[in-house]
Amino acid sequence: MAKTYTVKLDARERLALERKLRAGRDSARTLARARVLLKCDEGCTDEEVVEAVGVSLGTVERSRKRFCTGGGLDAALRDRPQPPRPAKRKIDGAAEARLVTLACSTPPDGRESWTMQLLADSLVKLKYVDGPVSDETVRRVLKKTRSSRG
Repeated sequence: MAKTYTVKLDARERLALERKLRAGRDSARTLARARVLLKCDEGCTDEEVVEAVGVSLGTVERSRKRFCTGGGLDAALRDRPQPPRPAKRKIDGAAEARLVTLACSTPPDGRESWTMQLLADSLVKLKYVDGPVSDETVRRVLKKTRSSRG
């Protein structure tokens, strides 16, 4: 059975939310969460809050839960920090120059021309890049530099 979280705002918290709504300087997401908390404090059901505020049922449930378990208003209104993203570029400037040089060089024995997969494998084998590189990444880099493979 799902645990229900009951929102009980004290006078200071209610006043802070009402001020935030009157000022309207925060993001729409933050203001919607503030409206959700005020409606929940008034004793409205989740469905009534969804209808009144115009948010999804999940937003109502998450806002209530974060208020009750996460440390009050600040936790309920703010976005949680996102995990760090991996590096976007696998092939930097130096590796790009080496890739172009490699693509313009003579292909390996038994090959008539370089393929994207062969270039990607060679970049890894020669340790021009850290970790694996897809043939699509190689294609995009070569297209960006307007290189010809032959």
